[in-house]
Amino acid sequence: MADKPKPGVAGSDKHDRAVFAPSSRCLIRRARAATLSTALKSGDGWPYGSLVTVAFDYDLSPIMLFSTLADHTRNLGADKRASLLFEETSRLKNPQTGPRVSVLGRIKKTTDEVHARRFLAHHPEAAIYAGFGDFAFWRMTIQRVHFVGGFAKAVWFKAPDILPDAKAAQAVAKAEKGVLAHMNEDHGDAIDHYANGLLGRRGRGWRMTGIDPDGADLRLGGRTARLEFDNPVESRPAIREELVRLAGLNP
Repeated sequence: MADKPKPGVAGSDKHDRAVFAPSSRCLIRRARAATLSTALKSGDGWPYGSLVTVAFDYDLSPIMLFSTLADHTRNLGADKRASLLFEETSRLKNPQTGPRVSVLGRIKKTTDEVHARRFLAHHPEAAIYAGFGDFAFWRMTIQRVHFVGGFAKAVWFKAPDILPDAKAAQAVAKAEKGVLAHMNEDHGDAIDHYANGLLGRRGRGWRMTGIDPDGADLRLGGRTARLEFDNPVESRPAIREELVRLAGLNP
């Protein structure tokens, strides 16, 4: 799996970006929710934070489902600039030592069916209201990312420094449907091995619900798990090779 960021590691900015880009991407992709910050339309631009559920496009772009009644939706109608905070610090004795990533970009409404499908695969419970007239899907175009790995460790990324390779994202998008069908229909035992043996999750009958260059999403009922690849995959053969390799690992 991708290396976890280590606070206090010395090195050049270029070195730090190369080291921490993969782990930052993985932290983002593991998230199911984030804190969204927008400029309050009715409050002279005051910062406004709200909890939102998120999914991700193949290229890491966050995808969200908003109601027109929500304050953050009205805020984005006036100013599309926003940030999303992803963190894995809350359960630590000292949250300041844990990793977190702020993603900055512009959020716009999307009618792309792929975005809807990826969000609902990650949040199937949202299907009951996703079709309502006052709900729509929104997608962030990432511009900058700020990673903090604990005390004395912070790195700024421009989008090209952290986003997956564009051709790889396109190749994985094209391959995903076939890979999911093949794994869920023919290799249920391997998926259970990923969940039980590699990720320490209980239960049988796990399903693979999504693939991206950095890993795969798994689900059993209302529970989810994230299977991370050691290295980003760039093609269907590379996906197969990585899934076969992971299936052969002992817990």
